[in-house]
Amino acid sequence: MGRDAGCYGNSAIKTPNIDALAADGVKFENAFCTTSSCSPSRAVILSGLYAHANGMYGLMHAYHHFACFEDIQTLPGILRTAGYRTGINGKLHVAPPEIFPFDVEIDSDARNTVQMAEKSRNFISQDDNKPFFLYFCPWDPHRGRPFNAWPEPNPFGNKPEGYEGVEKITYTPEEVNIPSYLPDTPATRAELAQYYQSISRLDQGLGRLISILKSQKKYENTLIMFLSDNGPAFPGGLATLYEPGINLPLIVKRPKHKKKGITNHALVNWTSLTPTILDFADALPADVNFQGRSLKPILEEDHPSEWNEVYASHTFHEVTMYTPMRVLRGRRFKLIWNIMWEQEQPVPRDIWESTTWQYLRRNGIETLGKRSMDTFLRRPEFELFDLQEDPDESNNLAQRPEFADRMEVMKEKIKSFQEDTQDPWVIEWEQQGLEVTEEY
Repeated sequence: MGRDAGCYGNSAIKTPNIDALAADGVKFENAFCTTSSCSPSRAVILSGLYAHANGMYGLMHAYHHFACFEDIQTLPGILRTAGYRTGINGKLHVAPPEIFPFDVEIDSDARNTVQMAEKSRNFISQDDNKPFFLYFCPWDPHRGRPFNAWPEPNPFGNKPEGYEGVEKITYTPEEVNIPSYLPDTPATRAELAQYYQSISRLDQGLGRLISILKSQKKYENTLIMFLSDNGPAFPGGLATLYEPGINLPLIVKRPKHKKKGITNHALVNWTSLTPTILDFADALPADVNFQGRSLKPILEEDHPSEWNEVYASHTFHEVTMYTPMRVLRGRRFKLIWNIMWEQEQPVPRDIWESTTWQYLRRNGIETLGKRSMDTFLRRPEFELFDLQEDPDESNNLAQRPEFADRMEVMKEKIKSFQEDTQDPWVIEWEQQGLEVTEEY
């Protein structure tokens, strides 16, 4: 899911519960996943380590078969040790299961978020004097299987008969907002309408979950985080490190908060989520070196200082998609290093089979939003963007002489980040003539 909610400026979509949570908490404007792929991103969320450091380089299911290193400590395990009841409802999608030990697995239909919330009621209401951690992970708004629905739009989990307990909120293709990174075609509009419907269903589940917390008089004492693992499954979103793929929603409602409706402009990423939760739980372990910082000290600030850069690290999506990229994203400038730049960029299967992509191919359309299709598929080694002047990332400045000094500074920062976070791909800098410390 991208930033597709009313509180993030999308006036066409109905998300009253997401918007209400933002009004009651903190909305981050500059929040980023570190890899735009489901399993790796979820492993980052649950470990506080970049994917290149936790071992979950790509998807875990079927023949992709990636998994985290078995010796890392994860959020559910640390919270269990600290005396928390831990439960998961919905999609886990990380491995191996032994290092993600949830006490309770709640069985529900992960497409019916209202049912998911109701089936979480007993876990929430349990009166055992123990605090709880609930990992609530709907499938919405993931694309539905089979991915190929041509010429119809992918349903994104929507069913003609709807879902029990869920109000069926639909959208026409004419009602949707076309983001600047997508082409305005009938196929795109039809699929966005389905995507919106899936988000509105998700929104109702969030609302039901919050109503259950309030009915149990636990809402005020509960830390709530609403976020997405990666950008939307449209061309230019999922599996890219362009802004639509990584700049995502993050809403935090802290316990017994004093200020509400804050918009926080710090640049943050998903390595901070586990440290933040453990900080609130007073359970930060002394023997774990997380690669992100806790957000707790800055939650009630609008413009905290020293939160002006974030990094991203993406290596695989599907096992056949070896596309290692490293990114430094500042407030104005962003540098993408495409390590395997000489190959054509592969397209994820669900996007390749999507009606949005197939419409472009079958009609010979050579543009994708503000980019040419050739630029999207054949990317240079370095992409430097001035996000203030070029928010659509369509004008690469990397080869411009006037940006040579900035390029060198940002490249050195990426290399230092890789060394600090034990990134095996740091050795690729040797081809650039940059020294790499021997241990790598």
